[in-house]
Amino acid sequence: MPKIELSEERVAELKQKIEKSKEIFKMAYDRFEVKDQRMVWSAGKDSTLMLWICKQFCEENNLPMPICFTIDEFDVFEEIDAMLKIYAEKWDLRLDWGINIDVVEASGWELNADVTVSDLTKENQAEIDRIGFGELERFPFEAESFIGNHLMKSVVVNKYIQDHDVKAFYQGLRWDEQPTRSEDPYFEDVAADEYTPEQTRYRPILHFTERDLWDATHYFDIPYCSLYEQGYRSLGAKTTSLKLDDKKAWDQDLENTIERAGRRQDKEAAMERLRQLGYM
Repeated sequence: MPKIELSEERVAELKQKIEKSKEIFKMAYDRFEVKDQRMVWSAGKDSTLMLWICKQFCEENNLPMPICFTIDEFDVFEEIDAMLKIYAEKWDLRLDWGINIDVVEASGWELNADVTVSDLTKENQAEIDRIGFGELERFPFEAESFIGNHLMKSVVVNKYIQDHDVKAFYQGLRWDEQPTRSEDPYFEDVAADEYTPEQTRYRPILHFTERDLWDATHYFDIPYCSLYEQGYRSLGAKTTSLKLDDKKAWDQDLENTIERAGRRQDKEAAMERLRQLGYM
């Protein structure tokens, strides 16, 4: 898309927001070695903006990029998968992929198939018990259900952090995106417990609104997934993400409609509990 026309004041505002994000990256780099950092990158609009800003910060300061990490929940848009691979190569990024293969294999590699709890590893069984389903014998394999989100995302992230001794990781979250994220701090030290390794979470783009994000994306020619041109505003699992309008995401009424209305609403209602368990 050609660069959009913005006023000088608007461009200055966006540049100021980008500089604020770079300050958060500096805080992290001053505290942690890059080998101990990871960036969660889904190829969605938010994490891609965060990644692009980090790239600018690293180039300006002659610093190496952190390793990126993406979660494969086994229900992924082909367009997302392609973007991850294309820009990992184009930007010379190391991209690690995480998946709870135990759950996928127990489903027979089939979405919505029943998973028998006793077929899972003891670690996954313990995680199911932890979230209050210890008496459950089987459940349908749905990436965006409460159990699915926990096993296919939170558990995957925590295991990756533990296995790679990650001390800090970056999350592409925004204050205006979801009510439970509206008071998130720019960084958060998370204490270890039986299931969650010690870590520090950095959130460099909290102050961007959805409108800020799209104005910055178009003005600075930041890549984005083609699904947003089809009308999707928020991308999750392929089978449960809906577009509620055929207009391009940035042409929709961003200020007066709910950004994540096309996502599973039972998950949205349970977001606070999911985040307590390690979901982002």
